[in-house]
Amino acid sequence: MIEELRIRQYNLTQLINRHCKQSGVLQTTIPSLFLIRSEKVEEPAYRVFNPSFCFVTQGLKEIFLAEERLEYGSSNYLITSMNLPVIGQVIKASPDVPYLSIKLDFSQNEILEVLKDAQIHVNAKDDATRAMFVGQIELSILDAVLRLVQLLDSPQDIPFLAPIHKKEIIYRLLQGQYGARLAQIAMEGSNTYRIRGAIDQIIQHYDQPLKVEELADVASMSTSSFHRHFKEITNMSPLQFQKQLRLQEARSLLLIESGDATEVAYRVGYESASQFSREYSRMFGFPPKADISD
Repeated sequence: MIEELRIRQYNLTQLINRHCKQSGVLQTTIPSLFLIRSEKVEEPAYRVFNPSFCFVTQGLKEIFLAEERLEYGSSNYLITSMNLPVIGQVIKASPDVPYLSIKLDFSQNEILEVLKDAQIHVNAKDDATRAMFVGQIELSILDAVLRLVQLLDSPQDIPFLAPIHKKEIIYRLLQGQYGARLAQIAMEGSNTYRIRGAIDQIIQHYDQPLKVEELADVASMSTSSFHRHFKEITNMSPLQFQKQLRLQEARSLLLIESGDATEVAYRVGYESASQFSREYSRMFGFPPKADISD
């Protein structure tokens, strides 16, 4: 079994090497499939991870979800089941042995479709659990991933076969160690499903004042229950979640636009420029003016 895993992983590494020759993220001709390459240890990247499956064939990466650290390499996969603000960093890579990985985005509807088609039954009343987790790669999952990526060598087959192979990957994940946790995002009425609605609300209106009572109503929960489930799923309070979104967006604006830090602070929802500067420095390690585009 171990030898078979190594062979599949080697074949996948060769495919990524051939199709992704430069450092960066390559959006492939297969919908929702991305190839990622890095030839050096990179600076931490602040971003929102969307629902996706990630598998590393070479190198090592770490993700921070608030204070929780997740590390994954060639024997692991990472699943993110809903939109989460994170800090990610490639921590093992070189020109000779670059970091190589694939990322496959998926949606709630795609999960639900597989659950229905495969008649997989999940208890919608299960407690909410963390929406980002690392699992041990299994041969059945790796086989399905390899079949999908191999389509890059036969593009004429992509329109018909890519959706089939993607459904197989989702099916294998649902059958795996963390399948029940993944399924919860598609189960209407589950605590995870309801918190996902509140998260979407925060993301869409991150620059507006946060009213926890209204978010609890969106999730059809009491305020105390909402706080508890939100923290369990995201490892953050709603306010911390919103703060990370605001600061990530602020940094993006400062890096791509030449403008005033105070103006950016107001654009992302801060009412106090000094508070914005303090929280920006705390998160990124330097004041906003250090990131202002020339």
